[in-house]
Amino acid sequence: MTTLETNQLLDVQAAAKARVFPPFNLKRLLETVFSPSGGESVAILIDLPDPARVKDFGYLSDPSLSIQRHAYDVFHNGLLNGEVPSLSYNKNSFFAYKITGGSNLDLPSTAVNILGEPIELEKEVYPHFDIILCISTYSATAPLTAFAHKYGFRGATLHGLNPIILASGLSVDYKDVSRDAEKLRAGLTRAQRVEIDFATHDREMTLTLVLNGQEAQKSQGICTPGTPDVANLPAGEVYFVPESAHGQFPLVYEDGTHGLMHVEGGRITRAELLSGNAETIAAHNRKLASDPVTGELGELGFGTQILPVSGRDIQDEKVLGTLHVATGRSDHLGGSLTPDKFAEHTNATHDDILFAPHKTPQVRVTQARAYWADGRSQIVIEDYRPSEWFYGLLKK
Repeated sequence: MTTLETNQLLDVQAAAKARVFPPFNLKRLLETVFSPSGGESVAILIDLPDPARVKDFGYLSDPSLSIQRHAYDVFHNGLLNGEVPSLSYNKNSFFAYKITGGSNLDLPSTAVNILGEPIELEKEVYPHFDIILCISTYSATAPLTAFAHKYGFRGATLHGLNPIILASGLSVDYKDVSRDAEKLRAGLTRAQRVEIDFATHDREMTLTLVLNGQEAQKSQGICTPGTPDVANLPAGEVYFVPESAHGQFPLVYEDGTHGLMHVEGGRITRAELLSGNAETIAAHNRKLASDPVTGELGELGFGTQILPVSGRDIQDEKVLGTLHVATGRSDHLGGSLTPDKFAEHTNATHDDILFAPHKTPQVRVTQARAYWADGRSQIVIEDYRPSEWFYGLLKK
């Protein structure tokens, strides 16, 4: 954590610019995350529009596949060259599956190896490796976590990998990340509810997430030896699976349309147009009507790290002062919404909705507050900055 001190609310991005990150070190990263005892076998999974192009790493000629290029350059070559001597890896432990098209959708059953041969993941990969690294376009944390519990491996998902993430979010010491996440988790745990105030388009609104005193959880980037688990890297957040929710919150769609989400009974029940394309809102409402669980709020998360903006939500949602809610499946977080409960298989995603200055500049998170059963309340975030109380937890 940075040593920057201030009497005002912390400007996290100024602190991130002032922070000096150590050079990326594959050995430090993997040995800190997994604490290998020696000889654990490792496999690498990537996703491709055409998995057959993994043969002889032919996909490397396509400059658009930058994420998968990092999988080869940094992780495959690093492991093959012995940068992590405590782990066992060979050039044939590299596989590609067909891109899923959505965050945390179930993975295909088949993949292709570098010889160009089709293989079955549940027969030839999941049962035979101790550690699986999934470096992909879309997050695979939910489905890979389910397979980890079934077959006993540990793993990490690193979707959206880019040079900024390598130089910052994956260069930090995950013992420090774990320690800081625990301090903030302990501060927020057992809250009864969190209220988030938003302002946008000359309107103010509040979303209330009902937590009912549950234990807060943390994404810390550490996989305990002997315990099947999958770390989502970069890590660094405190999160809850809400038991219910009500109120309103804004949503910025991929095409730039702004909508107002109406929430009742823990779900988005209706989207209202604020600006942009009316058909985008209409399409969302049709989806909510035909498959209501797609609107279920399955996560509330707070970032815990001082990191630069990377342009990828996987890192940017871990930045202190940001928060995110997520719709869709929640089984990998301890929730009850599993893929079989969706009307359409392709709807069974877990989609993070990140609120951050760079991501949602037209939306202000004026304040987020936590309330406890004993009458206590604390401001957690104001205008995308951690409150004095929340930041103060890191100094204890």
